[in-house]
Amino acid sequence: MQTSRKASEHWMKRILAVLLLHIVITLLLSGCWNRRELNELAIAVAAGVDWVDGRYRLSVQVAIPGQITAKRSGSPQAPATLFTAEGDTIFEAARRITQISPRKIYFSHLRMFLVDEAMAREGIAKVLDLLSRDHEFRPDFYLVITKGATAEETLKIMTPMETIPANKLYDSLQISEKVWSPSMAVTLDQLISDITSSGKHPVLTGLVITGNRDLGKTKKNVENIDTPSQLKYSGLAVFKFDKLIGWLNEKDSRGYRLIRGQVKSSVAFVPCRNDGKVILETLRTDAKMKGKIIESRPSMDIRINLEGNIGAVECSGLDLSQPATVRDLEVEMEEKITQSLESVIHKVQTEFKVDIFGFGEAFHRSHPKAWKEMKDAWNDRYFPNLKTHIQVDYKIRRTGTTNDSFLNDLKE
Repeated sequence: MQTSRKASEHWMKRILAVLLLHIVITLLLSGCWNRRELNELAIAVAAGVDWVDGRYRLSVQVAIPGQITAKRSGSPQAPATLFTAEGDTIFEAARRITQISPRKIYFSHLRMFLVDEAMAREGIAKVLDLLSRDHEFRPDFYLVITKGATAEETLKIMTPMETIPANKLYDSLQISEKVWSPSMAVTLDQLISDITSSGKHPVLTGLVITGNRDLGKTKKNVENIDTPSQLKYSGLAVFKFDKLIGWLNEKDSRGYRLIRGQVKSSVAFVPCRNDGKVILETLRTDAKMKGKIIESRPSMDIRINLEGNIGAVECSGLDLSQPATVRDLEVEMEEKITQSLESVIHKVQTEFKVDIFGFGEAFHRSHPKAWKEMKDAWNDRYFPNLKTHIQVDYKIRRTGTTNDSFLNDLKE
Protein backbone atom coordinates (compact mmCIF):
# COMPACT_ATOMS: atom_id res chain seq x y z
CA MET A 1 0.00 0.00 0.00
CA GLN A 2 2.82 2.33 0.95
CA THR A 3 4.66 1.48 -2.27
CA SER A 4 1.56 2.28 -4.31
CA ARG A 5 1.12 5.63 -2.53
CA LYS A 6 4.79 6.57 -3.09
CA ALA A 7 4.52 5.67 -6.76
CA SER A 8 1.38 7.78 -7.09
CA GLU A 9 3.05 10.76 -5.40
CA HIS A 10 6.10 10.35 -7.65
CA TRP A 11 3.97 10.47 -10.81
CA MET A 12 2.03 13.48 -9.51
CA LYS A 13 5.30 15.35 -8.93
CA ARG A 14 6.45 14.54 -12.45
CA ILE A 15 3.17 15.73 -13.93
CA LEU A 16 3.32 18.97 -11.92
CA ALA A 17 6.94 19.53 -12.99
CA VAL A 18 6.01 19.07 -16.67
CA LEU A 19 3.07 21.47 -16.32
CA LEU A 20 5.25 24.05 -14.56
CA LEU A 21 7.90 23.76 -17.28
CA HIS A 22 5.24 24.18 -19.94
CA ILE A 23 3.90 27.34 -18.24
CA VAL A 24 7.40 28.85 -17.94
CA ILE A 25 8.23 28.18 -21.59
CA THR A 26 4.89 29.65 -22.66
CA LEU A 27 5.61 32.84 -20.72
CA LEU A 28 9.08 33.16 -22.22
CA LEU A 29 7.86 32.85 -25.78
CA SER A 30 7.35 36.29 -27.34
CA GLY A 31 4.90 35.10 -29.96
CA CYS A 32 3.95 37.49 -32.73
CA TRP A 33 3.08 40.55 -30.67
CA ASN A 34 4.92 42.87 -33.07
CA ARG A 35 4.08 41.13 -36.33
CA ARG A 36 3.48 43.19 -39.46
CA GLU A 37 1.79 41.82 -42.52
CA LEU A 38 3.59 42.05 -45.85
CA ASN A 39 0.76 44.03 -47.43
CA GLU A 40 1.19 46.67 -44.73
CA LEU A 41 4.87 47.35 -45.49
CA ALA A 42 6.88 49.11 -48.20
CA ILE A 43 10.10 47.12 -48.66
CA ALA A 44 13.03 49.54 -49.05
CA VAL A 45 15.81 48.16 -51.27
CA ALA A 46 17.93 51.31 -51.51
CA ALA A 47 18.11 54.67 -49.80
CA GLY A 48 20.13 57.83 -50.13
CA VAL A 49 20.69 61.06 -48.25
CA ASP A 50 21.47 64.52 -49.67
CA TRP A 51 22.53 67.69 -47.87
CA VAL A 52 20.27 70.48 -49.17
CA ASP A 53 20.33 73.98 -47.65
CA GLY A 54 21.33 72.70 -44.24
CA ARG A 55 18.68 69.95 -44.15
CA TYR A 56 18.63 66.22 -44.82
CA ARG A 57 16.83 64.97 -47.90
CA LEU A 58 16.10 61.26 -47.63
CA SER A 59 15.19 59.27 -50.74
CA VAL A 60 13.98 55.68 -50.46
CA GLN A 61 13.66 53.26 -53.37
CA VAL A 62 10.83 50.82 -52.71
CA ALA A 63 10.26 47.61 -54.66
CA ILE A 64 6.79 46.91 -56.07
CA PRO A 65 6.49 43.10 -55.84
CA GLY A 66 3.61 42.81 -58.31
CA GLN A 67 5.64 44.47 -61.07
CA ILE A 68 8.69 42.21 -60.79
CA THR A 69 7.10 38.93 -61.89
CA ALA A 70 7.29 37.80 -65.50
CA LYS A 71 3.51 38.01 -65.94
CA ARG A 72 3.54 41.73 -65.23
CA SER A 73 6.66 42.56 -67.24
CA GLY A 74 4.62 44.42 -69.83
CA SER A 75 2.92 46.63 -67.26
CA PRO A 76 3.36 50.40 -67.72
CA GLN A 77 4.16 50.74 -64.00
CA ALA A 78 7.84 50.75 -62.97
CA PRO A 79 9.19 47.87 -60.83
CA ALA A 80 10.15 50.33 -58.07
CA THR A 81 9.12 53.74 -56.84
CA LEU A 82 10.95 56.53 -55.04
CA PHE A 83 9.76 58.43 -51.98
CA THR A 84 11.58 61.61 -50.93
CA ALA A 85 11.20 63.89 -47.91
CA GLU A 86 13.27 66.50 -46.07
CA GLY A 87 13.83 67.12 -42.39
CA ASP A 88 16.15 68.67 -39.82
CA THR A 89 17.17 65.11 -38.94
CA ILE A 90 17.17 61.91 -40.99
CA PHE A 91 14.71 60.35 -38.55
CA GLU A 92 12.33 63.23 -39.14
CA ALA A 93 12.70 62.91 -42.91
CA ALA A 94 11.96 59.18 -42.68
CA ARG A 95 8.75 59.83 -40.77
CA ARG A 96 7.74 62.58 -43.20
CA ILE A 97 7.74 59.98 -45.97
CA THR A 98 4.57 58.56 -44.42
CA GLN A 99 2.80 61.67 -45.76
CA ILE A 100 3.26 60.34 -49.31
CA SER A 101 3.72 56.59 -48.86
CA PRO A 102 0.61 54.47 -48.26
CA ARG A 103 2.69 52.01 -46.23
CA LYS A 104 5.34 52.23 -43.53
CA ILE A 105 8.87 51.94 -44.92
CA TYR A 106 10.59 48.70 -43.88
CA PHE A 107 14.42 48.92 -44.01
CA SER A 108 15.52 45.40 -43.05
CA HIS A 109 16.04 44.35 -46.68
CA LEU A 110 18.10 47.42 -47.65
CA ARG A 111 20.86 46.60 -50.14
CA MET A 112 22.43 49.98 -50.97
CA PHE A 113 22.80 53.29 -49.15
CA LEU A 114 23.93 56.31 -51.17
CA VAL A 115 25.45 59.50 -49.77
CA ASP A 116 25.88 62.49 -52.04
CA GLU A 117 29.17 64.37 -52.20
CA ALA A 118 27.86 67.47 -50.38
CA MET A 119 26.59 65.34 -47.50
CA ALA A 120 29.90 63.45 -47.35
CA ARG A 121 31.90 66.69 -47.15
CA GLU A 122 29.62 67.92 -44.37
CA GLY A 123 30.23 64.70 -42.40
CA ILE A 124 28.46 61.34 -42.29
CA ALA A 125 28.85 60.49 -38.59
CA LYS A 126 25.25 61.44 -37.73
CA VAL A 127 23.98 59.42 -40.68
CA LEU A 128 25.92 56.36 -39.57
CA ASP A 129 24.73 56.74 -35.98
CA LEU A 130 21.11 56.44 -37.12
CA LEU A 131 21.86 53.47 -39.40
CA SER A 132 23.71 51.59 -36.66
CA ARG A 133 21.25 52.47 -33.88
CA ASP A 134 17.94 51.63 -35.59
CA HIS A 135 17.13 47.93 -35.12
CA GLU A 136 15.49 47.71 -38.56
CA PHE A 137 18.77 48.37 -40.39
CA ARG A 138 20.89 45.27 -40.83
CA PRO A 139 24.60 46.14 -41.27
CA ASP A 140 25.13 44.04 -44.41
CA PHE A 141 24.19 46.68 -47.00
CA TYR A 142 26.82 48.59 -49.01
CA LEU A 143 27.54 52.31 -48.83
CA VAL A 144 28.78 54.42 -51.77
CA ILE A 145 29.29 58.11 -52.54
CA THR A 146 27.48 59.69 -55.49
CA LYS A 147 29.76 61.89 -57.56
CA GLY A 148 28.47 64.72 -59.74
CA ALA A 149 24.84 63.94 -58.90
CA THR A 150 22.60 63.77 -55.86
CA ALA A 151 21.53 60.51 -54.29
CA GLU A 152 17.95 61.31 -55.30
CA GLU A 153 18.91 61.71 -58.98
CA THR A 154 20.95 58.52 -58.91
CA LEU A 155 18.13 56.43 -57.45
CA LYS A 156 15.81 57.54 -60.27
CA ILE A 157 17.91 55.93 -63.03
CA MET A 158 16.32 52.81 -64.51
CA THR A 159 18.66 49.90 -65.22
CA PRO A 160 18.70 47.02 -67.74
CA MET A 161 18.98 43.31 -66.83
CA GLU A 162 18.06 43.95 -63.20
CA THR A 163 14.56 45.43 -63.05
CA ILE A 164 15.15 46.92 -59.60
CA PRO A 165 18.02 49.46 -59.74
CA ALA A 166 19.12 48.65 -56.18
CA ASN A 167 19.81 45.03 -57.18
CA LYS A 168 21.86 46.23 -60.15
CA LEU A 169 23.97 48.46 -57.90
CA TYR A 170 24.46 45.69 -55.33
CA ASP A 171 25.40 42.95 -57.81
CA SER A 172 27.55 45.26 -59.94
CA LEU A 173 29.59 46.38 -56.94
CA GLN A 174 30.13 42.80 -55.79
CA ILE A 175 31.31 41.55 -59.19
CA SER A 176 33.38 44.67 -59.84
CA GLU A 177 35.20 44.22 -56.53
CA LYS A 178 36.04 40.62 -57.45
CA VAL A 179 37.27 41.05 -61.02
CA TRP A 180 38.12 44.77 -61.37
CA SER A 181 40.29 46.03 -58.54
CA PRO A 182 39.52 49.81 -58.38
CA SER A 183 36.07 49.18 -56.83
CA MET A 184 35.39 47.94 -53.31
CA ALA A 185 32.28 46.98 -51.36
CA VAL A 186 32.10 48.49 -47.85
CA THR A 187 29.47 47.58 -45.27
CA LEU A 188 28.25 49.70 -42.36
CA ASP A 189 30.33 47.83 -39.76
CA GLN A 190 33.51 48.18 -41.83
CA LEU A 191 32.98 51.90 -42.34
CA ILE A 192 32.36 52.63 -38.66
CA SER A 193 35.41 50.55 -37.73
CA ASP A 194 37.63 52.62 -40.06
CA ILE A 195 36.21 55.94 -38.83
CA THR A 196 36.86 55.08 -35.18
CA SER A 197 40.30 53.54 -35.83
CA SER A 198 43.33 55.60 -34.80
CA GLY A 199 45.52 54.01 -37.48
CA LYS A 200 43.37 54.06 -40.62
CA HIS A 201 40.92 56.43 -42.31
CA PRO A 202 38.05 55.16 -44.50
CA VAL A 203 37.46 55.11 -48.23
CA LEU A 204 34.24 54.46 -50.17
CA THR A 205 33.55 53.67 -53.81
CA GLY A 206 32.25 56.51 -55.99
CA LEU A 207 29.13 56.22 -58.15
CA VAL A 208 28.44 58.39 -61.21
CA ILE A 209 25.66 58.74 -63.78
CA THR A 210 26.82 58.50 -67.38
CA GLY A 211 24.92 59.55 -70.51
CA ASN A 212 21.55 61.25 -70.73
CA ARG A 213 20.15 61.61 -67.20
CA ASP A 214 16.70 62.73 -68.35
CA LEU A 215 16.22 59.61 -70.47
CA GLY A 216 17.69 57.52 -67.68
CA LYS A 217 14.70 58.31 -65.49
CA THR A 218 12.24 56.90 -68.05
CA LYS A 219 11.45 53.45 -69.43
CA LYS A 220 13.12 54.45 -72.70
CA ASN A 221 16.40 53.85 -70.91
CA VAL A 222 15.79 50.08 -70.92
CA GLU A 223 13.70 49.60 -74.07
CA ASN A 224 16.62 49.38 -76.53
CA ILE A 225 19.96 47.58 -76.70
CA ASP A 226 21.79 50.88 -76.32
CA THR A 227 21.19 52.27 -72.83
CA PRO A 228 21.27 56.11 -72.94
CA SER A 229 22.15 56.43 -69.25
CA GLN A 230 23.96 54.08 -66.89
CA LEU A 231 25.16 53.91 -63.30
CA LYS A 232 28.91 53.38 -63.12
CA TYR A 233 31.32 52.90 -60.22
CA SER A 234 34.30 55.23 -60.53
CA GLY A 235 37.20 55.88 -58.16
CA LEU A 236 37.44 55.91 -54.39
CA ALA A 237 36.39 58.70 -52.02
CA VAL A 238 39.01 59.57 -49.38
CA PHE A 239 37.80 60.49 -45.89
CA LYS A 240 39.38 62.16 -42.90
CA PHE A 241 37.42 60.55 -40.12
CA ASP A 242 33.81 61.05 -41.31
CA LYS A 243 34.37 63.86 -43.84
CA LEU A 244 35.14 63.51 -47.55
CA ILE A 245 38.32 65.37 -48.51
CA GLY A 246 39.12 64.11 -52.03
CA TRP A 247 39.10 61.39 -54.65
CA LEU A 248 41.44 58.71 -56.00
CA ASN A 249 41.28 58.04 -59.73
CA GLU A 250 41.06 54.54 -61.19
CA LYS A 251 44.82 53.96 -61.30
CA ASP A 252 45.36 55.19 -57.74
CA SER A 253 42.35 53.19 -56.50
CA ARG A 254 43.91 50.02 -57.86
CA GLY A 255 47.20 50.82 -56.16
CA TYR A 256 45.42 51.44 -52.88
CA ARG A 257 43.67 48.08 -52.99
CA LEU A 258 46.93 46.30 -53.85
CA ILE A 259 48.59 47.77 -50.78
CA ARG A 260 45.63 46.65 -48.69
CA GLY A 261 45.85 43.13 -50.17
CA GLN A 262 42.24 43.28 -51.32
CA VAL A 263 42.69 42.58 -55.05
CA LYS A 264 41.11 39.24 -55.92
CA SER A 265 41.40 39.53 -59.70
CA SER A 266 42.38 42.24 -62.15
CA VAL A 267 43.84 42.92 -65.59
CA ALA A 268 46.95 44.90 -66.56
CA PHE A 269 49.47 45.00 -69.40
CA VAL A 270 53.13 45.57 -70.18
CA PRO A 271 54.23 47.09 -73.50
CA CYS A 272 56.18 45.01 -75.98
CA ARG A 273 59.64 46.09 -77.11
CA ASN A 274 58.53 46.57 -80.71
CA ASP A 275 54.79 47.24 -80.72
CA GLY A 276 51.67 46.04 -78.94
CA LYS A 277 51.01 44.77 -75.41
CA VAL A 278 51.09 41.62 -73.32
CA ILE A 279 47.91 41.43 -71.22
CA LEU A 280 48.22 39.79 -67.80
CA GLU A 281 45.36 38.60 -65.61
CA THR A 282 46.21 38.80 -61.91
CA LEU A 283 44.48 36.04 -59.98
CA ARG A 284 46.01 36.11 -56.49
CA THR A 285 47.53 38.79 -54.30
CA ASP A 286 48.97 38.81 -50.82
CA ALA A 287 50.14 41.98 -49.09
CA LYS A 288 52.01 42.34 -45.83
CA MET A 289 52.98 45.51 -44.00
CA LYS A 290 55.46 45.79 -41.14
CA GLY A 291 56.35 48.91 -39.24
CA LYS A 292 59.97 49.67 -38.36
CA ILE A 293 61.89 52.35 -36.50
CA ILE A 294 65.00 53.60 -38.28
CA GLU A 295 67.04 56.36 -36.64
CA SER A 296 64.17 57.09 -34.24
CA ARG A 297 61.75 57.61 -37.13
CA PRO A 298 58.95 55.25 -38.23
CA SER A 299 59.11 53.54 -41.61
CA MET A 300 57.02 50.91 -43.38
CA ASP A 301 58.01 47.76 -45.25
CA ILE A 302 55.44 46.65 -47.83
CA ARG A 303 55.74 43.27 -49.50
CA ILE A 304 53.26 42.25 -52.19
CA ASN A 305 53.16 38.83 -53.86
CA LEU A 306 51.07 38.41 -56.99
CA GLU A 307 50.27 35.50 -59.30
CA GLY A 308 48.77 35.74 -62.75
CA ASN A 309 48.34 34.29 -66.20
CA ILE A 310 49.03 35.67 -69.64
CA GLY A 311 45.64 36.59 -71.11
CA ALA A 312 46.64 37.84 -74.57
CA VAL A 313 49.72 38.68 -76.63
CA GLU A 314 49.48 41.50 -79.16
CA CYS A 315 53.14 41.69 -80.13
CA SER A 316 55.15 39.60 -82.57
CA GLY A 317 58.42 37.81 -82.02
CA LEU A 318 57.71 36.91 -78.40
CA ASP A 319 58.59 33.31 -77.54
CA LEU A 320 56.84 32.40 -74.30
CA SER A 321 58.38 28.94 -74.27
CA GLN A 322 61.63 30.54 -73.08
CA PRO A 323 61.83 31.00 -69.28
CA ALA A 324 63.90 34.15 -69.79
CA THR A 325 61.07 35.75 -71.76
CA VAL A 326 58.57 35.00 -69.02
CA ARG A 327 60.95 36.34 -66.38
CA ASP A 328 61.41 39.58 -68.33
CA LEU A 329 57.63 40.06 -68.31
CA GLU A 330 57.53 39.41 -64.57
CA VAL A 331 60.24 42.01 -63.94
CA GLU A 332 58.40 44.58 -66.06
CA MET A 333 55.20 43.96 -64.11
CA GLU A 334 57.05 44.27 -60.81
CA GLU A 335 58.54 47.63 -61.86
CA LYS A 336 55.20 48.91 -63.15
CA ILE A 337 53.34 47.93 -59.99
CA THR A 338 56.06 49.40 -57.75
CA GLN A 339 55.83 52.74 -59.56
CA SER A 340 52.04 52.69 -59.24
CA LEU A 341 52.19 52.03 -55.49
CA GLU A 342 54.81 54.72 -54.91
CA SER A 343 52.65 57.16 -56.87
CA VAL A 344 49.46 56.61 -54.85
CA ILE A 345 51.34 56.72 -51.52
CA HIS A 346 53.01 60.01 -52.50
CA LYS A 347 49.68 61.48 -53.61
CA VAL A 348 47.91 60.59 -50.37
CA GLN A 349 50.84 61.80 -48.25
CA THR A 350 51.11 65.18 -49.99
CA GLU A 351 47.50 66.00 -51.00
CA PHE A 352 45.32 64.38 -48.33
CA LYS A 353 47.70 63.72 -45.42
CA VAL A 354 45.51 61.00 -43.92
CA ASP A 355 46.49 57.38 -43.50
CA ILE A 356 43.97 55.41 -45.55
CA PHE A 357 46.36 52.47 -46.04
CA GLY A 358 46.38 51.29 -42.44
CA PHE A 359 50.10 51.98 -41.95
CA GLY A 360 49.28 53.19 -38.44
CA GLU A 361 47.57 49.91 -37.62
CA ALA A 362 50.58 47.96 -38.93
CA PHE A 363 52.99 50.11 -36.94
CA HIS A 364 50.81 49.63 -33.85
CA ARG A 365 51.11 45.85 -34.23
CA SER A 366 54.89 46.00 -34.62
CA HIS A 367 55.69 48.68 -32.01
CA PRO A 368 52.80 49.07 -29.55
CA LYS A 369 54.82 51.13 -27.04
CA ALA A 370 56.11 53.61 -29.63
CA TRP A 371 52.61 53.86 -31.14
CA LYS A 372 51.20 55.21 -27.88
CA GLU A 373 53.50 58.22 -28.23
CA MET A 374 52.94 58.69 -31.97
CA LYS A 375 49.25 58.00 -32.54
CA ASP A 376 47.95 61.47 -31.66
CA ALA A 377 50.31 63.12 -34.17
CA TRP A 378 50.38 60.27 -36.69
CA ASN A 379 48.46 61.96 -39.53
CA ASP A 380 49.84 65.46 -38.97
CA ARG A 381 53.47 64.69 -38.31
CA TYR A 382 54.51 61.11 -39.01
CA PHE A 383 52.41 59.82 -41.91
CA PRO A 384 53.18 62.63 -44.43
CA ASN A 385 56.92 61.99 -43.93
CA LEU A 386 56.75 58.21 -43.58
CA LYS A 387 59.40 56.35 -45.59
CA THR A 388 58.07 53.27 -47.36
CA HIS A 389 60.05 50.37 -48.78
CA ILE A 390 58.08 48.42 -51.39
CA GLN A 391 58.95 44.94 -52.63
CA VAL A 392 56.81 43.39 -55.37
CA ASP A 393 57.09 39.78 -56.50
CA TYR A 394 55.05 38.83 -59.59
CA LYS A 395 54.86 35.21 -60.81
CA ILE A 396 53.36 34.16 -64.14
CA ARG A 397 51.88 30.69 -63.64
CA ARG A 398 50.37 29.98 -67.06
CA THR A 399 51.01 31.32 -70.54
CA GLY A 400 47.84 29.97 -72.14
CA THR A 401 47.24 27.08 -74.52
CA THR A 402 49.96 28.21 -76.93
CA ASN A 403 53.46 29.62 -76.49
CA ASP A 404 53.78 30.97 -80.03
CA SER A 405 51.11 33.46 -81.07
CA PHE A 406 49.60 33.13 -84.55
CA LEU A 407 50.34 36.86 -84.89
CA ASN A 408 53.91 35.86 -85.68
CA ASP A 409 52.65 34.16 -88.86
CA LEU A 410 50.73 37.14 -90.17
CA LYS A 411 52.24 38.78 -93.23
CA GLU A 412 51.39 42.12 -94.74
